[in-house]
Amino acid sequence: MSEFARLPRHVAIIMDGNGRWAKQHKIKIALGHRQGVEALRSIIRESSDLGIEALSLYAFSTENWKRDPQEVDALMGLLLEFFSSEIDELDEKNVCIRILGDKAGLPEKQRQAVVSAEERTKGNTGLHLNIALNYGGRAELVLAARTLAERVRKGEMTPDEITEETLAQALYTKGLPDVDLLIRTSGEMRLSNFLLYQCAYAEFEFPTVLWPDFTLDHYHRALREFAGRDRRFGGRNE
Repeated sequence: MSEFARLPRHVAIIMDGNGRWAKQHKIKIALGHRQGVEALRSIIRESSDLGIEALSLYAFSTENWKRDPQEVDALMGLLLEFFSSEIDELDEKNVCIRILGDKAGLPEKQRQAVVSAEERTKGNTGLHLNIALNYGGRAELVLAARTLAERVRKGEMTPDEITEETLAQALYTKGLPDVDLLIRTSGEMRLSNFLLYQCAYAEFEFPTVLWPDFTLDHYHRALREFAGRDRRFGGRNE
């Protein structure tokens, strides 16, 4: 860890470019997603080894259901494979898994797999691995607003007691720090409805490499770039 002057507490990654990678290699998109999972394994391990507090991954958005059914089926299959093959190591490394998004909207096998992973690792105190599945940032904010409105209706709090802190505690990421560094691969420069509230003061990195080709060297480069940023949070450093 001495190689980095300062590490982010919370890293978020939009793993973009699997489809374009597959097209470049003239293979099926499903194989591009599979290669993307291979890239993911090393990033999770490294984040854990470096002592990063939270790693949030954009795996499947609410909009992704609009994709070709074969691609969706392939992604859902990879989800099952990932938890089946990785859960033992993740648990041994003290990783705590949290699913961000509407789990009830997942197919039953996938829903059971993620609920089981959360339950098995909920007591772990190492890396918080947040996997966004059936997730949308705007939907998350609407859900948080409804949660707080219901508390007001029940008399548990007044409207004046709704603060940034109470709103943050109503989000999927409650109890975790805001995102410090967001990385989106493939050169695209947008959030795509990911962690809109949590990224308010995040530093952004947009490497042009496609996700299946994203290596530890690329990750370390992004971490070093973050360490060199002057973060003012709206103020001034004199």
